[in-house]
Amino acid sequence: MTHILHRVANAVMPVAVGGKGIELFDQNGKSYIDASGGAAVSCLGHGHPDVIAALHKQLDALAYAHTGFFTSEVAEKLADRLVEDAPQGIDHVYFVSGGSEAVEAAIKMARQYFVEKGESQRRHIIARRQSYHGNTLGALATGGNAWRRAQFQPLLFETHHIEPCYAYRLREAGESEADYAARAAQALEDKILELGGDQVIAFVAETVVGATLGAVPPAGDYLKRIRAICDRYGVLLILDEVMCGMGRTGTLHACEQDGVAPDLMTIAKGLGGGYQPVGAVLLSGAIFEAFSKGSGFFQHGHTYTGHPMAAAAGLAVQEVIRRDNLLQNVVAMGGHLQRRLEERFANHHHVGDIRGRGLFRGIELVADRDTRRLFASQAKLHAQIKREAMARGLMVYPMGGNIDGVNGDIVLLAPPFIVNAAQVDTIVERLGDAVDAAIALVRQPAA
Repeated sequence: MTHILHRVANAVMPVAVGGKGIELFDQNGKSYIDASGGAAVSCLGHGHPDVIAALHKQLDALAYAHTGFFTSEVAEKLADRLVEDAPQGIDHVYFVSGGSEAVEAAIKMARQYFVEKGESQRRHIIARRQSYHGNTLGALATGGNAWRRAQFQPLLFETHHIEPCYAYRLREAGESEADYAARAAQALEDKILELGGDQVIAFVAETVVGATLGAVPPAGDYLKRIRAICDRYGVLLILDEVMCGMGRTGTLHACEQDGVAPDLMTIAKGLGGGYQPVGAVLLSGAIFEAFSKGSGFFQHGHTYTGHPMAAAAGLAVQEVIRRDNLLQNVVAMGGHLQRRLEERFANHHHVGDIRGRGLFRGIELVADRDTRRLFASQAKLHAQIKREAMARGLMVYPMGGNIDGVNGDIVLLAPPFIVNAAQVDTIVERLGDAVDAAIALVRQPAA
């Protein structure tokens, strides 16, 4: 028996005992290709010698120093690197231990920014339906995943949600991509006007939507329109790149491909590649200046903010990505992954859409491709696919409820940046077999 409360209370979990490259190994010696990077975390794969060496070096020097008393050399170096590579206007970093903490901190920064400016009446946060921004109460309130929010609703602060930019489901027949992007963005301006132009703090969005929709990129110039609307009303733009950022889509920050710079950006997962728990909020000079010239501090903090070991992992991971030109591989292998997915699934009766950027790709499962009808939620097709994939030595990230928190099935792929073409071929082959096996089980008549 186990004394751990696992994600599924009665689950019997395989025990991971090692990892090398894109594979993990269990206690029975079975290997699994990590085609999802866990949860889009393991960007360098497992057991990377340079990252391990950096952690040993940092541990020998300094494991921990509370940031109420000290800064550390390695945290300063990581901040310098992140600002050097950041979108225009970003010039400071606030370190945390993960994505949910980053979103919490960003929301509090946004509110305090307006308090410092004398606009304390601003109180509303707008996000999108079927978004995911983390599991702490503030992040959960911001996110728009109905199933995750439901039982905790009485504890969540009031937020407002507009429709996602989800072309496969929401673009109308005959509507151009440009027209759809304009219509989807207009929903933000409509909501701001409904709430009051001087009452809104921030709009929060994943640049490329991850877990809840399955690697859905923005359509056309959607993000540029969003940026302009935020500027028009003095609303801060918070881009959540916890899952899609730090190189996952082929540029260090996903928003680079859209020509947009946010006021605040949350990063984690690929920042430290899973070698240590680390995340960060990247903030604009205007926000920092409001704090520095106002109260003089950010009213927030965590025990492990700026942890030297976490910073060492983040710095080592980012140095390897730059030194080895891994973003070029993300672009090349991302293109190969898309082609192989299209070859395997483009004519599949139960795959409605194949989408994403770089090594961040998703497929959406449907009961009928022509009508886009869904499988019954009770069938839990996504869970069946996960089991069938694991049986074949493949880790993928399937999720249910992409339509409304209950209905819909997707599979997310986010392999390490070091993956090669032969490994991509194997991933797609095993995924195809797992999808077919799972659908066959779902379609079996009840006994």
